[in-house]
Amino acid sequence: MSWREGISFIELMEKFPDDETAEKWFIWCRWPNGITCPRCRNKNVSEDSKHPTMPFHCRDCRKFFSTKTGTVMQSSKLGYQKWAIAVYAFTTGIKGVSSMKLHRDLGITQKAAWHMAHRIRETWKKGRCQFIGPVEVDETYIGGKEKNKHNSKKLRAGRGPVGKAAVVGIRDRSSLKVDASAIQSTDAFTLQGFVRERTYSDTMVYTDEAQAYKGLPRHEAVRHSVSEYVRDKAHTNGMESFWSMLKRGYHGTYHHMSPKHLNRYVTEFAGRHNERPLDTELQMVLMARNMEPKRLRYQDLIV
Repeated sequence: MSWREGISFIELMEKFPDDETAEKWFIWCRWPNGITCPRCRNKNVSEDSKHPTMPFHCRDCRKFFSTKTGTVMQSSKLGYQKWAIAVYAFTTGIKGVSSMKLHRDLGITQKAAWHMAHRIRETWKKGRCQFIGPVEVDETYIGGKEKNKHNSKKLRAGRGPVGKAAVVGIRDRSSLKVDASAIQSTDAFTLQGFVRERTYSDTMVYTDEAQAYKGLPRHEAVRHSVSEYVRDKAHTNGMESFWSMLKRGYHGTYHHMSPKHLNRYVTEFAGRHNERPLDTELQMVLMARNMEPKRLRYQDLIV
């Protein structure tokens, strides 16, 4: 986006030269109108606590807390500067950021980087919205090719989507926003349910000729099977463009997205796509503000 105002890496380090400066930025992002207790939401807070890790004390509920309390950063021993740099990396890395790169760039363990990356992805989780439309709906499949798998892992059940995970997405042409989700099945019940939850009754829907979409109201399809990709206003090119970015991230950055965590990666790419028109600093501020209340423990990721 040529009109966006970005931040160079030099400017980033000048903005966050140490943990103290980065902490002040996170405080401003989280509490622009003054520090508030994350438990009782009261502003009767003491800011000169003698606690070694909790600098704030609520005089009402008598609890100590820090800037990390009640956010994805809770219980993290990583400094605020590292968190700010990681937020910048995910904001500007349009094809994602691997845990190995975070591990090398931040000087932390790969395990800590992997946990941090999934915590940052939580900031893009938002409530379901309905699109006015017109909208484009399409599905794709994420995973390795059967022919490239180890012999012991081949399913030997055919080609194409065999062994891959399905993802369905919707793109609103009026707002250019995208919503996508990993799904267990591509049958009519699942795909049409996805569309109905995200559109209004009078929203125009454009898809390909997949049988599962038949029966949708105000629906028009293009026939990819006979090389028809655009017919007047009917096409899914915008959604296909989003899939191309997701798959560039899959092949070029992550190399593998486990079905267990696939939805987290899909949420990351959809969230970054929706915020791309904004200036880099504003994107970072929104991510910092969306850290609350979204705690994600390591144990929750591996069970």
